[in-house]
Parts: sequence; structure tokens; C-alpha cells
Amino acid sequence: MSKRILAPIALFATFLAPIIAQAQAAGGEAAAGPHPASGMIALAGALAIGLAAMGGGLGQGRAVAAALEGICRNPNSADKVFVPMLLGLAFIESLVIFGLLIAFGFSGVVTG
Repeated sequence: MSKRILAPIALFATFLAPIIAQAQAAGGEAAAGPHPASGMIALAGALAIGLAAMGGGLGQGRAVAAALEGICRNPNSADKVFVPMLLGLAFIESLVIFGLLIAFGFSGVVTG
């Protein structure tokens, strides 16, 4: 597909879909009316998870690309590169999960 088609789809999937999903009021809040700042809170949570997922995906892609390039240049190093690559991917994914917790914290799902 061309970049003209993929760019709006990626923008929608990254930013607009989480905003729509988080903007719905919970069942208990519907009777009392939405809080005036609930739209901004939903926007902040959606941006937090959207940016975290986008950054994590880019970071994981670059890490795997660099590891595969190193293995292609020196196939004997595959055993030495594989485990640190997986460890790096786990650390990158943990940062995305922290972004998800922040988004849940903004929406009030997680209380401390």
C-alpha cells in the first residue's frame, strides 16, 4: 500500500480510536452527568497509550533490525545476540505497559 493510504490509517489507529474508546462515560457516571474535565482526561489517557505504543513499536522494530543485521554479517554471533535482543524487547514492552497503566490512571480505573 502507498504511504498516502497507510498514514491516515496509522493515525486513526494510534490516536483517534483510543480517544473514542476512553471518552465513553462509565455506567455510574451517566446518571450524574459527565465531569467537565472528562474529555481532557480521556484525551490525555489516549495520547499516553498511543504514544507509548507507537514509540514501543518503533523501538522494537529498530532493535530487531539491528540484531538481524548483526547476525547476517556474522552468523556465528547468533547465540550471543539473541538473548540480549529478547531482553531488550522485554524492557521496551515494559515501558509500553507502564504507558498503559498511566492511561488507566488518568481514566480512574487504577487507583493508588
